[in-house]
Amino acid sequence: MSLFIQQLFDGLALGGVYCLAAIGLTLVFGVLRIPNIAHGALYMLGAYVTYFFLVSVGVPYIAAIGLAAVVLALVGIAMERVVFHPLRNAPHTHHMIAAVGAMFFFQALAQAIWGADFRRMDSPVTGSVTILGTQVSWQRVIIVLTAVLVLGLLTWFIKRSIHGQTIEAIEQDRTGSSLVGISPNKVSMLTFGLAAALATIAAGLVAPINLLSPTMGDALGIKVFAIIILGGLGSLPGAIVGGFTLALAEVMTATYVSAVAGEVVAFVVLVLVLAIRPTGLFAKAVQR
Repeated sequence: MSLFIQQLFDGLALGGVYCLAAIGLTLVFGVLRIPNIAHGALYMLGAYVTYFFLVSVGVPYIAAIGLAAVVLALVGIAMERVVFHPLRNAPHTHHMIAAVGAMFFFQALAQAIWGADFRRMDSPVTGSVTILGTQVSWQRVIIVLTAVLVLGLLTWFIKRSIHGQTIEAIEQDRTGSSLVGISPNKVSMLTFGLAAALATIAAGLVAPINLLSPTMGDALGIKVFAIIILGGLGSLPGAIVGGFTLALAEVMTATYVSAVAGEVVAFVVLVLVLAIRPTGLFAKAVQR
């Protein structure tokens, strides 16, 4: 039971990271209808920028994540303007090729600045807490709590704020939204900036647990795509449910079966769900 509780919190922490990254990708797809293949590279760059503020500049951990999120939001906005906006009327294959180019650019940039070697960002939060008789590290507790807080704030922003409602309006009807005065260009920039900031928060939270490398976003990018397909393209609830489902399945399988099976189980779950429900778990969100 002690092992189960510990792995449960590991799965919840990993699920929080997956959700934050997947929601950003879901928002981008909902607004622009393009898959941003470079999303994992933004996650990687966010981890390195957090590392820079924490280690090189010496700001506190939470402030480092916040500053990195602001920097990456600006990078996301610039990416939308430079890479995707000029291709707004081009075929979707052009967007995918451009995204792959941006991904390699960000990886080369990180390697040029920080090198190709692995780096470790020590957690400023040490120790553990006893939950149901099991020792759980504070870092994982912080990941879970922060993910829940950010998801709550994001839900409020999308449902209650003017800017969030414009994102929903563009997702539902881009042409109609333009006719009532909503600027698709501004919403696209806002969405890319928000997606990059969410990916940075996820990277900053998990960086003290994992090693940093220029290719650290590749595996996450693949899993995030699996998550949004599993939940239903464009569905925020689907991204949340899919993120936690795949993370728990991955952690539990790696613990009770094998590490190799843990890496594969996410895609096994994806195939099974799509075989039963090809449009994903929350298909209505895609049909709006």
